[in-house]
Amino acid sequence: METWIAKAVFVAGSIALVAIRAPHGQRSRSVPTEQSYKGPLEIALLILAMIGFVLPFVWVFSSAFACAERTSTPLVFGMGSVCIVGGLWWFHRSHVDLGTNWSITLELRAGHRLVTEGVYSRVRHPMYAALLLYSLGNALVVPNWIAGPAYGVPMLLLFALRVGPEEAMMRARFGAEYDAYCTRSKRLVPHVW
Repeated sequence: METWIAKAVFVAGSIALVAIRAPHGQRSRSVPTEQSYKGPLEIALLILAMIGFVLPFVWVFSSAFACAERTSTPLVFGMGSVCIVGGLWWFHRSHVDLGTNWSITLELRAGHRLVTEGVYSRVRHPMYAALLLYSLGNALVVPNWIAGPAYGVPMLLLFALRVGPEEAMMRARFGAEYDAYCTRSKRLVPHVW
């Protein structure tokens, strides 16, 4: 595979990710925060995610990671492209279905409600699933051992360290309603886990 094609797909995917999130972030910030669980761990995770997002751009626009280049095949590139597109679609649907209840950190907005429809009807954390799928796509498309998985590593950490506190926050807010939702939905992968 030509490296410039991988770079173009990566950049296009990154632009799409930002374009999907930006209007939803702006809309969500217009609703006052009622309760915030943002602490040092949250801040560290967000910083790591930002570094992971930016690091592949270093690969795109410089030769800083030339020592970590790897070969790719059309099959691997194609699988990665499908993962990126699928992740972006799921990311978009997650934002649309969640509406103003979304925030970049662990917060409850004024009038926050438990969303259990749309992509949230089967999975409690479709946005994490979307970002993990998108990250897998980047790891497959970007033929570099550093830049490829750069976003996936912080996304795995974010999921592993945040999902427990997030579910505890939702359980504290919605009680039995959240417990009932948990019995009919999976955490990350529909019908699996």
